[in-house]
Amino acid sequence: MSRHFMQHSDETTSVSSSSSSPERAVYDDTDFFTTQRNDSQSSLGVASLRDMTMSSSIELEHRISPVSRLPPELLISCFSKLSSSMDLRSCMLVSKTWSRNAVDLLWHRPLCNSWANLLNVVQAVRKEDSYFPYFALVKRLNLSSLSDQISDGTVQPFMCCKRIERLTLTGCTKLTDHGVVSIVEGSNSLLALDITGLDAVTDHTLGAVAEHCPRLQGLNITDCSKVTDESLVAVAQSCRHLKRLKLNNCTLITDESVTSVARHCPAMLEIDLHNCRQITDESITSLISRGRQLRELRIAHCSLVTDNAFLELPKQLAFDSLRILDLTACYQLHDAAVEKIIEASPRLRNLVLAKCKDITDKSVHAITRLGKNLHYIHLGHCAHITDAAVIQLVKMCNRIRYIDLACCHRLTDASVKLLATLPKLRRIGLVKCQAITDRSIMALAKINNEINTPKSQTSLLERVHLSYCVHLTLQGIHALLNRCPKLTHLSLTGIQGFFMREDLTAFCREAPPEFTEHQRTMFCVFSGPKINQLREYLNNEDRTSLYDTEGTMYDDREAEDAEADQQVTGMMHATGLGGADDEDMNDEDEVGEGSQYGEPPDSWRTR
Repeated sequence: MSRHFMQHSDETTSVSSSSSSPERAVYDDTDFFTTQRNDSQSSLGVASLRDMTMSSSIELEHRISPVSRLPPELLISCFSKLSSSMDLRSCMLVSKTWSRNAVDLLWHRPLCNSWANLLNVVQAVRKEDSYFPYFALVKRLNLSSLSDQISDGTVQPFMCCKRIERLTLTGCTKLTDHGVVSIVEGSNSLLALDITGLDAVTDHTLGAVAEHCPRLQGLNITDCSKVTDESLVAVAQSCRHLKRLKLNNCTLITDESVTSVARHCPAMLEIDLHNCRQITDESITSLISRGRQLRELRIAHCSLVTDNAFLELPKQLAFDSLRILDLTACYQLHDAAVEKIIEASPRLRNLVLAKCKDITDKSVHAITRLGKNLHYIHLGHCAHITDAAVIQLVKMCNRIRYIDLACCHRLTDASVKLLATLPKLRRIGLVKCQAITDRSIMALAKINNEINTPKSQTSLLERVHLSYCVHLTLQGIHALLNRCPKLTHLSLTGIQGFFMREDLTAFCREAPPEFTEHQRTMFCVFSGPKINQLREYLNNEDRTSLYDTEGTMYDDREAEDAEADQQVTGMMHATGLGGADDEDMNDEDEVGEGSQYGEPPDSWRTR
């Protein structure tokens, strides 16, 4: 009798918009521990092995192989420790007992990362006389690796797989309502659905989800631009266990559906409304007020949101669960809103206020009340912020790991020197902070004499963004490279001492293809192995010749050619290069996330 043994993928992630959060347990409830057909064979509760009644064949098997005496629960636990699918396949070939207890582990997530593998999976689930009902064992189905080949016809064989708990169809742009609905119908076990980028999907698909998937906990419909309030309201009313919802770029969504989610889904943990431009204060106030378990709220580029969204929150009520709040480009927010946010959410860990151009030092002073809870702060393009506020922030929030102050042009070396003392700092963004000098760089390198730092201490920095800090010199950057052994990313676009030297730009990564010729000329970003290669090159070069075109480390304001500085700054504004490097700061460390399902990032896993 033919049997099909399929490998399962180790970790296949789907591509989606950014997002990150603390690690959590996987969505996939490991049902195979509790619903096996042979659970009744367990010896738990039996006084001794001698008391069990066995057939002669089983008794013979136990004599030959004592390990066969182990109850199914222990066998499954042992098999689950195997990391290789080939090892699991070998276990299945040992005996019928081992095969029964290993098959779920091998088949709960079949490998579909190539067309050949997909055909094998399809053949197995459709086979009627197979030893195991493989169609009933599939719990996770991820077809995103073959996104450009998946069509409605491709997914038809999976109509019989009604125990799927996590379905990932990210980027399968050829799919329509017909294909998605064919899988969703009858899938009462579905916990997570990711249809990111399926622009052809309409309310018909979400209507089927509302009808057939009452246990749904996670829904990602990013870039499904045809979805409207009608179907999303139905989902909110039917799927009341919903915990994670991503509506990025669903531009037809309004307050009607978001407030419905707030009313009917009290267990909501994370919601992303990035670029849902019709969302207003009503939605935000409702989500926070009703979502007492809400941990992550992202409303980037929701330009209609004003201070009232937060000022209207219930007084004397704290929302202690909220950890991540992204308010990027909510242009109508002011200091009053930030003060209310900090008052209402005293345990915020990640706060993004990038491009909230009207906030001032008053907001930063309010943020200092977060104290040790604050790990991630993004204040890029908040041009009113001064050294005084940043210095106070460092003193009060000494557990900051990531800080972005891009385009805060009022900041000087005084701020950076204090930032350099943060013991857990891993990533810092100072793009276009043109007042800083090598004094800042030496402080970040932990060798500034003005900071009481042990001479042997090295920096923990991993990513440093210094583009358009035009007063920096090669000598300072060289010191930074040598004192930051963990550095994996260094952006120096627009810094004359680098982009004008071919021997150094040889270690740069390629500029994005959409850049103009001027942008390519000034582009200077080092990452990955290129960092080590640049460090080795600088260390092996004769320092006299290496620095012969530069002034001393601390007289750069007087010694640098003013005309050259003006030329660099002028080119920077003329070409709009600054935005490119700002985007580099949007790495998926804590705020951004890849796909939320299929093998989803930790931020979309049940706790």
